[in-house]
Amino acid sequence: MRVFRFGQPALSESDTLPDRLGDKGYVWVACTRAEFEQRLTDIQAMLQALCGASLLELHVSDLLNTQLPSHYDYTSQYDLLVFRRLTSERGEAPAKPVAKRGGPPVLRSIDTSPVGFAVFDRVLLSVHPGDCAVLNQYAERLLSGASASSRAAGVHLPTQPADLMLRVVNQVVDGYLELRRELTRQLDHWQTELLLPRSRFSNWNALLEARLSLHQLDEICEDQRTAIVDWIDALALWEPDDETGGQRGLELLRVRSRDVLEHIERVVHHVRRLEQNAETAVQMHFSAQSHRTNDIMRTLTALTAIFLPLNLIAGIFGMNFEFVPLIHQQSGFWWAMGSMALIAVALAVVFWRKRYLARTSGR
Repeated sequence: MRVFRFGQPALSESDTLPDRLGDKGYVWVACTRAEFEQRLTDIQAMLQALCGASLLELHVSDLLNTQLPSHYDYTSQYDLLVFRRLTSERGEAPAKPVAKRGGPPVLRSIDTSPVGFAVFDRVLLSVHPGDCAVLNQYAERLLSGASASSRAAGVHLPTQPADLMLRVVNQVVDGYLELRRELTRQLDHWQTELLLPRSRFSNWNALLEARLSLHQLDEICEDQRTAIVDWIDALALWEPDDETGGQRGLELLRVRSRDVLEHIERVVHHVRRLEQNAETAVQMHFSAQSHRTNDIMRTLTALTAIFLPLNLIAGIFGMNFEFVPLIHQQSGFWWAMGSMALIAVALAVVFWRKRYLARTSGR
């Protein structure tokens, strides 16, 4: 468990729960889900002492639930945001077995464990998966940004718990953007294989599983978007006060919330584009295969048309009549063969000019 005090001094870190707040500043209590469950009594007592309110039992169960979708809720004392992450990290094992995600390894490795935030006026409580790198990375960024040189360079620390929560959520969203390149490379590789004229694509199960996994990610991103939209709607009802930094601080929260929403929409757009690309590649593959089959059938039909009159001539001269023209002449055979060859060549030239025997361009 990591506890950060924002105030005087500007930022300090400890691992003990605070029992009081100064005149200014706030506290960020960041813990893993296991730590939250083990020290729930102490955390509830701390919130009661610092904020005059504790977490409701339903919200406690929400923060402990590893399968909960992203959502936003609120009370008169605090706001609750549960946000499912999209990262290649592996969090704690879920309490209930879940179906394994299929597709390429990069899709199977995406972890969607939820991160929970309880936002009080002067306390932010965040509950993370066991190996949440976002927590450690952002904590290090805060500590480095609290130095005198960083403040002189214009680095500003979060001014309130809601601002800090939005920054952490933004970093959680940006964690998915790092996976875009690997996902795009894998699906582009499959598209290339599908569109090769003479390739025999065999990874159908992996491709179908990838489409299902992308659809699941789309649903998760939609839940994220809905949660942030609900947060923005609730934020529109806030009144400026000293805790929110006045009108300027409230406007900053709204701008940062819209920025987080824009990042989520980028993720949603990218996931949907990957899903559409996978489906389009499959459709183009079957379209190309159908077109190739049509080419083959057209060629076979043209060849059949060429040999049809030859079969007719052979059938006529094969009749068991005694008086058939040319059948008793020495040159009859050669006249028949010459006629058949001439007809075959003529038909072949006609079909070639009409492109019935030509290979389709680009095949």
